Amino acid sequence: MVAKLSEFESFVAELLADLGPVQIKRMFGGAGVYTQDVMFGLIADDQLYLKADDELKSRLEDEGCTPFRWTRPSDGKVMEMSYVSLPESALDDADEAVGWARDALSVALASRKPKRKPKKKPNET
Repeated sequence: MVAKLSEFESFVAELLADLGPVQIKRMFGGAGVYTQDVMFGLIADDQLYLKADDELKSRLEDEGCTPFRWTRPSDGKVMEMSYVSLPESALDDADEAVGWARDALSVALASRKPKRKPKKKPNET
């Protein structure tokens, strides 16, 4: 059974529709935002965060955005992930939101680890 999307998750999928087919997948109390089988966004507490490298993070922070942080239950240490919130203005402007999402998708694609090739058995040539 597929879980029904929350109101905010549905809003995000609609906001980013021009990016292409967007899937929202629940995980760890939040949700991942995917397209082309690549996670480029994260939803937590009705906030959209985008995958960011140092350059995109800096641009987003210049817009007043903040990194995604969570508290590790084992020791209470605050951890920061490579996701940064979407600018408030983009929540009212699909073109702006999709522009930021395209940048985040580029970062996500660039950070993908290449698939390992299976090792050849000694008898194979």
